[in-house]
Amino acid sequence: MIGVVGAGRMGLPMVRRLAGAGHRIRVAGRTAEARRALAQEPAQVVPEVAQVGEGADAVLVCVRTDEQVREVCLHGGLLDVMSAGAVLVVHTTGSPHTVEAVAARGERRGIMVLDAPVSGGPPDVAAGRVTLYVGGADNAVARIRPVLRSYGDPVLHVGPLGAGQRVKLVNNTVFAAQIGLLSHAVRLGGELGIDEHLLLEALTHGSASSRALAGVVRHGSVTEFARTTGEFLGKDLDAVRTVADELGADLGALAPALDALADAVAPAGAG
Repeated sequence: MIGVVGAGRMGLPMVRRLAGAGHRIRVAGRTAEARRALAQEPAQVVPEVAQVGEGADAVLVCVRTDEQVREVCLHGGLLDVMSAGAVLVVHTTGSPHTVEAVAARGERRGIMVLDAPVSGGPPDVAAGRVTLYVGGADNAVARIRPVLRSYGDPVLHVGPLGAGQRVKLVNNTVFAAQIGLLSHAVRLGGELGIDEHLLLEALTHGSASSRALAGVVRHGSVTEFARTTGEFLGKDLDAVRTVADELGADLGALAPALDALADAVAPAGAG
């Protein structure tokens, strides 16, 4: 039995991929509306988060924020009902300290905890090609890898517990910095008399091409893409700045590019 907490934008396609791979699934629907929606899915629906962990071989946590991870894992009773030897996987991107706190609680009950933040979106999960950055013990990763391969490819074991979060935070920092650099490129293009849309389209065919540029082109402008991605990138960048400060790390040349992204997201006239 595989439990899933957070069967939403990312978690729901995970549920479908897991079911398609032959796994029995149990999901939490904490409101009547959520339970009605989930009733159409190939999963057993329960009203409480803790029930997801009862008798589960593994539980996947795919909620939105660090605070929700703490609520579910440390205060919601999930770890209290999971059996010794079970694996808890945190897919949410956040502070490494959160997953370390969860693992400390889990270790006392014999539960193996991994952090496995994702890079990609719902279509990537649905296609089974979302990237997973997994941190944790070798034996725990080996045990859960077949489950993760139901929707993840590649599944990258990047180090001990917390390494997945650190890699994902660096990944998102680089991605955000690329958007910031594109805002500078558009400004330069304007000074050279080049239309933004024509410039962006032309860059996709040259060595400047990147996933960030492809997203910008799909949304029509750097500003629109920055605003669209700002919500999820904002929390991740707050986390990476906090972690960098705690560890005495230097963002270096990434810092001004992140500032440019913040300027692109800011409403006109703000300052």
